[in-house]
Amino acid sequence: MMAPDGHGSQGVRAEAGRSEPPASTIWTPEGEVPAAAPSPPPAAGATGQGAISEQALIDAIATVYDPEIPVNIYELGLIYAIEIGDDGAVKVEMTLTAPGCPSAQELPAQVQAAVLGVPGVTRCDVEVVWDPPWDPSRMSDEARLAVNMF
Repeated sequence: MMAPDGHGSQGVRAEAGRSEPPASTIWTPEGEVPAAAPSPPPAAGATGQGAISEQALIDAIATVYDPEIPVNIYELGLIYAIEIGDDGAVKVEMTLTAPGCPSAQELPAQVQAAVLGVPGVTRCDVEVVWDPPWDPSRMSDEARLAVNMF
């Protein structure tokens, strides 16, 4: 959804009387918390697909929460694809719950920051895609339970 002032998440925060959180915080259902410290650089020779597990990337992405729904974006079904290159580059295809989502700017940036914190990742490109469109059937059972959709 677009904010009433038509300015996306910036307008929502301004209307709520809050300023943008510092880049060193992330939103969770418990509120804003300090972001994890950056991971140390990978050891020499620790690049390549074998050094980066898909589960480590999923775990990192699962630290990102939609500020309007108390569920992480992986469980919401917003992540469509994760590609790991031999050079440690990662590409994430994700969507949003709606084209006018107020978090359209911040969620991809938070995903990128979370993925870049995984040891061995050298670069991360996040692409927001709209096909197929997101719908609640993409949510995990845990996410449905969290938002009482059973």
